[in-house]
Amino acid sequence: MSRPDEEFRSFVAVRAAALHRSAYLLCGDWYLAQDLVQEALAKAYSHWGRVARADSPEAYVRRIVVNEANRHWRRHRHRAGVVDIRHDRPVPDGVAPDASDDVVVRAGIFQALLALPARQRATVVLRYLDGLTERETAAVLNCSEGTVKSQTSRALATLKTYLAREEAIR
Repeated sequence: MSRPDEEFRSFVAVRAAALHRSAYLLCGDWYLAQDLVQEALAKAYSHWGRVARADSPEAYVRRIVVNEANRHWRRHRHRAGVVDIRHDRPVPDGVAPDASDDVVVRAGIFQALLALPARQRATVVLRYLDGLTERETAAVLNCSEGTVKSQTSRALATLKTYLAREEAIR
């Protein structure tokens, strides 16, 4: 096996689970997330020399995952999806009810996350769930740090409103 192949295999072994988690949080579908990550890894492999030379190969591949998710949303935007919570319309249940309050709360937060616009959801996932800095998030999303800050602020305000509304219902 050649050195680049070994490097790529090592990269996949270490980072694939985290990439899959991020993809799942971006799209809300476990199987679609697998497809997005596989497509991103296939593209990364075909250009591994360039990816490996990047300042951060992980950020490079993460950007491919975000691009693949965006491409999917553009192709399938006409299909019914999660309803925007800002319009007080119910979000369809994607998770079977559970007796545990933690699971119910987690499902509610997950639905709220999925109801965010794609760019806001991406900033929340990258900043708070993947632990990237504002600068790293801006690099992955190919935007300015100011855009990351404003999108994150809007997303957190929407999530806060949703969670306050959910708490009032209980």
